[in-house]
Amino acid sequence: MENLIWIGGGIAVILLVIGVIVTISGERSDVDERLERYAEGEADLYGEEDGEGTSVITDWLNVRVEKSSFGDRIARELARADMKFKPGEYLAIIFFASFFLGFVGWILGGREGVYGFVFAGIGLVAGPFIPRYFVRRSQKRRLERFVDQLPDMLNLMVNGLRAGYSQMQSLEAVSKELPSPISDEFRRVVREIQLGLTIEQSLDNLLRRIPSPDLDFIITAINIQRESGGNLAEILEVISYTIRERIRIKREIQVLVAQVLYSGRILAFMPLALAGGLWVLNREYMNQFFLPGNRLCGIPLLICGALMIYAGYIAMNKVADIDV
Repeated sequence: MENLIWIGGGIAVILLVIGVIVTISGERSDVDERLERYAEGEADLYGEEDGEGTSVITDWLNVRVEKSSFGDRIARELARADMKFKPGEYLAIIFFASFFLGFVGWILGGREGVYGFVFAGIGLVAGPFIPRYFVRRSQKRRLERFVDQLPDMLNLMVNGLRAGYSQMQSLEAVSKELPSPISDEFRRVVREIQLGLTIEQSLDNLLRRIPSPDLDFIITAINIQRESGGNLAEILEVISYTIRERIRIKREIQVLVAQVLYSGRILAFMPLALAGGLWVLNREYMNQFFLPGNRLCGIPLLICGALMIYAGYIAMNKVADIDV
């Protein structure tokens, strides 16, 4: 019971800190919120606007989070990952993950004594990182799909411009003809232009949502052409060829470094899995590190081993990370 009280107190402190952050972050104006909802097509993204399908707790969190700059950052991260969650629902998932991992750590720690408290604290701290990991992973995959579709998008724009389309009509063709995610992003660009933003401003907003060097190259070329003139179709055709070659070379490099990358992941995960298995199967053996006579040497050894595993994992990733 004492451990449960400590866990509940930790969750209460986390909620208090988040409440203070949301309060001092400020609120967006109603006009900005309505324009953003219309540009994003929020009714299509989340379903009905009356919040059907959500609980009272998530509705309460959404009301207090969505209008703040903190909630705005969360919504932007979720939009980049193409996850159909509201900021309040995402925070609720974080709280649940933190509490669940804290409870699992308390069970693995023996449910009583200092080990249960330590493992519960580790679970509470590690809980918020798991939803964040999945969001980052989804963002990376969506960005990769977006970049792979850029050559097709450029070819469609080139053909449209040569057929007599304007830039606006070419962007509309991209939003209608190509698959997701590139069609979703350019549909939002078209909506922002229809709301009164310039093409430059809409494309800059697109670049903030999709931080891609290839997209930055395309947007820079379009902006320069609008100011100085020239044949935009020929410019985009050259850029399309360049991007295709970069994608081809990047994939060849990924094949060559795949063995190094996965070897680093397996070697980094193996000691953790082995230590966790030994802790569950033979706890007395693992407790040798924490005995009063061995703590001075055992705990520093564990910390040193964890740092060396992390350093090796980072080094292997750096070897496999080659810019093209």
